[in-house]
Amino acid sequence: MDTQVHLQSLVNAKNLFNKHANSGFTLPEMLVVVVLIGILATLGIPNWLAFVETCRLNTAQSEVYYAIRQAQSQATKEKLTWQASFREQNGIVQWAVHPATVNASNANWNNLDANVRLDAETTLQISNGVRQIKFNYKGNIVSLPRSITISSKYGGKVKRCVYISTILGAMRMAKERTTANNEGDYCY
Repeated sequence: MDTQVHLQSLVNAKNLFNKHANSGFTLPEMLVVVVLIGILATLGIPNWLAFVETCRLNTAQSEVYYAIRQAQSQATKEKLTWQASFREQNGIVQWAVHPATVNASNANWNNLDANVRLDAETTLQISNGVRQIKFNYKGNIVSLPRSITISSKYGGKVKRCVYISTILGAMRMAKERTTANNEGDYCY
């Protein structure tokens, strides 16, 4: 009896195996799936890349904003003139916050994302290849630059800027617009 039960279970297992061995996808079904995945990827990849670039620019814009705010804060805290400095070194935008008495080349430089560049709309003062914004001991701007604008190295219309609107140091973050302002800038 045991041998018969054992043989019957082997036959059932063999039938079960054979039944599943014939199931699966055919070649045309697989090709349809591959083509559909290719079409979806073709449609989605450009949007995804634009989204990633926008996120990078938003992060870099926040870093620039907080660097400028930090310079303003340190100026009022220490009752000295402080500055936020920006430069491009080896294709990478860098920023530093330091007292105005310290030479910018001796400052502690921090990198922005490697895919970000300073845009031509940037209007900060330039001294020895370093763009700078200075704040006096009251936190007011020493001279009024208008904005620092960043964009992607890979092109596109997406821009982000930090716009300094008053001599008292009021600033805001902005993004590209479809029409230019009176100065011809698209980020304001």
